This record gives sequence, structure tokens and C-alpha cells, in this order.
Amino acid sequence: MSAQSYLLGLINENASRRMPNRLDRIVAFLEALGNPQDRYPTLHVAGTSGKGSTATMMAAVLQATGRRTGLHTKPHLTSVTERARIDGLAISEDVFGELLGEMQSAVDRIAFEHGRPTYYETLLALAFLWFARSEVDVAVIEAGVGGTLDGTNVLRPRVAVITNVALDHTDILGDTVEDIARDKAGIAKPGVPLVSFVRDPGARRVIEAACAGACAPFVSVADTVTIEARTGERYGQSFAVVTPEDRYEIALPVLGDFQQENAATAIRTLEQLEADLRPSREAIETGLARTVIPGRMEFFPSHPGVIFDIAHNPDKAAHLARALAETFPNRRFTFVMAIGTSKDAAQVIAPFLALRGSFTFTSFSTAGRVASRPQRLASIADELGGWGRAVTDPVEAFAIARRNADADDIIVVTGSTFVVAELREWWMANVVPSSNV
Repeated sequence: MSAQSYLLGLINENASRRMPNRLDRIVAFLEALGNPQDRYPTLHVAGTSGKGSTATMMAAVLQATGRRTGLHTKPHLTSVTERARIDGLAISEDVFGELLGEMQSAVDRIAFEHGRPTYYETLLALAFLWFARSEVDVAVIEAGVGGTLDGTNVLRPRVAVITNVALDHTDILGDTVEDIARDKAGIAKPGVPLVSFVRDPGARRVIEAACAGACAPFVSVADTVTIEARTGERYGQSFAVVTPEDRYEIALPVLGDFQQENAATAIRTLEQLEADLRPSREAIETGLARTVIPGRMEFFPSHPGVIFDIAHNPDKAAHLARALAETFPNRRFTFVMAIGTSKDAAQVIAPFLALRGSFTFTSFSTAGRVASRPQRLASIADELGGWGRAVTDPVEAFAIARRNADADDIIVVTGSTFVVAELREWWMANVVPSSNV
């Protein structure tokens, strides 16, 4: 059986059995593998949005110090191998397949009592094992859903992070920001600093109380950091981050003011590290300048310009809409969007209505995931006072949007990781090689 077939089988099995989120299975699985996650220092990053970007920024900085740095993020754009990277390079397909095959004996040992590990648990354990075998100096690990029962909560990190809290995965985490904050705060560990940019008063109180109960020092980014805007970066942004420890002059090659907050969170987190891992000011500035985050406000200055951003929940959509308005004032937008059935489509669409753009709604085809019908999304937009066409095929939808746009317009591909992955891959293969973007 191929690695791809095995993983698809796990997706289908998990969907049919509705396997609950719990830690006993991943704990047993990792014990059967020799607890690879305990062989190197880690940083643990949770949050509703921004956690992947923040984790990527911290990994880039740690790599700039010369340390061999592992990074686990989710979801991937084009291949599951992207979820495990060392010094920016994804695990090779050959090594991925070999490790997955080797892990089957551990699966067999725990299957009777705990069931087979889920798709997510399998990929997470594989990343932990690869990092250990590769003798990384440090690894940055992004949480999946929530915190308390997420598979990553087996870690005892050097520092923990909760980037922010907003409504998402309400069917699992709860339907208030306080409920969601309580779940994410489950990553607090005794003596481990927890850094957060959470602004919502109710969510913050919950997190602070959880930290106090766990004897985990709480570090508020919002209270201790000042961000000073700069000008001069054509396709990125310049700003200064001032903390109680130092001042950093940042040139960040990704767009969006929210990325400034993510950078500030990354810096404040790295400042909590002990001397053996703590990067210098120069390494922080260099690492952030080298940060690459595909599919996160990723801009290609063509005619029309194209942005890929995996804003798949209301909070991410609001951040993206605000960033578009600030970065491209007086420009006209066309949104190419697909949205999964598990998401609140109206809440994802709503933030973009203020930009007075048009919508081309489409679909995606990904094993284990279901897209909302484009016609339904167009109806939702109409009910909200917007307008959109429905084109089922994503590449055709993208082509129509580009054909109908003026040279100064901006095409924004968003709404789902899966549609961003598909159209970004098509763009990189068919447009970038023959252009100057």
C-alpha cells in the first residue's frame, strides 16, 4: 500500500467513525515510537489565526542563528510532506514513505486498545520522529485544533504561544470566545512562559487564570510591545518592534498589518528562551527578513495583481479584508472563493463586502473534504448585498476573474486552503515561468 493510499484510508476511517479528540492514543503511539518529541527543545504555538505564520517566523529566526530547525505546520498547500520541514525544506517523499512504513509496527501495538492513530496524529508523529532522527537543535510546532486535547499537547516546550482567540471550530471547542480560550489555554504548563497577543478581555481573563492555575508565567504582547510603522518596502513592509528587552528594525517580505502582530509575537516569544537558544537582535532581524509564507497574503504584482491567502474562517477573513483595504487603497478587488461546508460561509464572505468587490465562487476536490456548492455561496453573497457568479471548476473560475479584471485590479484567491493550494500550484506552473512576477 502506498503512503498516499494509507493516509487517505485514515481520512475515510476517521470520518466514518467520528473518532474523538483525545490524548491517550497519541501518547501511546509516541511511546511506542520511543517518544521522539522529547529529544529536542520545542516551541508550541496555538491560536485561532496567525499561528502558522508566527511559527514560520520563529523557525526562520532560529535557522538564522545556525541551528538545525524543525517546523511542523498545518494545513499543507500541495503535499503532506510540507507539514514537516527542516531548515525550510520539506521531508522528501522517499523518507516520508520509509518512516510511514516503519511506524506501522507501533500502530499495530496500540491499535487494539486505542484504535489506529488518526490522519493528523500520524503526520504529527512522523514529523516528531523525523526531527529526532535528523537531530534537530530545536523544533517549532503548530497546534492543530484548540489545545487541551490537540495531539501537540504532549509537548513540554520551552515557550508556549496563543496568538489570538476568535470563533472557529465551534462544534469542537465551544461557541463563545471564552470557551475557545479555555481550550487553547490547556497548553499552559508549569514553569513554561505562555506568550499571547489575545486582546478580547473575556478570552484574556480565561487564559491568565489558566496560566495562574498551571503556574505558567503569562506574557502579554499587547501590553509589552510597541509597533512603529515605516515606509519604503515595495512588496513587503518595514516597521520597528520595541520590547522591554530591545528594539528591532524589521523588513518583512509578507503583507498585512496582522503580520506585524505575528512578528511581534514571534519576537516576544523568542525573548523568553534561555541563553542556549535565545537569538540575537541581528538573527531576529535577519530571520524575519527571510521569512517565506506561501498562501498567507502572498502577492504577485502582475496585471492584474494576484494574492493567495488561506482565510478560511471569519477571523482570518476579517484580517485579510482589513489588510487589503490598507495595502491597496482605491483598488478594485475580485475574490475567487471556495468555502468548506464545515465553515460559516456567510461570516467568511461578510468582511469582504465592504471592499465593494465582485465574487467568483468555485469549488475544490480534496479527499475527505467537502466544498459548499458555488451556487449556494453566490446566493449567500446576494442575501448579504453582494454579487457573485458561480463557476464550479477552479481554474476556469480563476481565468474568468482574470479576464474580466482591469490591469490595476487585484484578484484575491481565498476562502479555503484547498482552493488556494490548487490555484497557486496552477499559477506557479503556468504563469510565473513565462512572466516577470
